[in-house]
Formats: sequence, C-alpha cells, structure tokens
Amino acid sequence: MAHSKGFARIFQPPKSAMQSGRAKSEGWVLEFAPSESKRLDPLMGWYGSGDMRGQVRLSFETRAQAISYAEAQGLAYEAEPETARPAMKPKVYADNFRFGRHENWSH
Repeated sequence: MAHSKGFARIFQPPKSAMQSGRAKSEGWVLEFAPSESKRLDPLMGWYGSGDMRGQVRLSFETRAQAISYAEAQGLAYEAEPETARPAMKPKVYADNFRFGRHENWSH
C-alpha cells in the first residue's frame, strides 16, 4: 500500500437492542476515523470540525468488497474477523397461549 489517505474501520453492525429482529445488521460497514479533533465554535457554542469523512458510512454486502474498496482508495483499515451468527428461531406470539405449554405463565 502506498500513501495512506486516512484510516477506516470495517465491521458488521450489531443488531438493535430495542428489537428482537436483525434488521439493518446484515452486511458490512466501512466508517472513517476522525482526521482532526472537534473544536468549539465561538459564536454558536457548538462543537464541530472540518472533517467531512466523519459523516460518511459506506455499506457493503461482503467483507471482501469493503476491504477491496479500502485498498483501491489507499486507505489504511482495520477489519473485524468474519464470525458466524447463530440462526434465529422465529417466535410466534400465539405460542404464549397454547395448550400444554411447559413454561410458567408470566402473569
């Protein structure tokens, strides 16, 4: 790799803690590391920076696609290893009320 144009992190997004499903957690994401620190705007009192890459989040279907993009752009990167996610067993709300269930009722 020649001249590095920045640093990126490649990872699989985690599932939302607010829902039981896995929406928006498939695929791989490339995020750029901040290239400058944030500073206080004296007029408004807000924190900000001139780093526009901090707002960019690229999505890829596979880890290999994300890595090849980073290498083609001359980015230094850190990629999480690929891990197998356990299969989700679909749950049915009606099973809470089925006859002959072995678990205790919650109410």
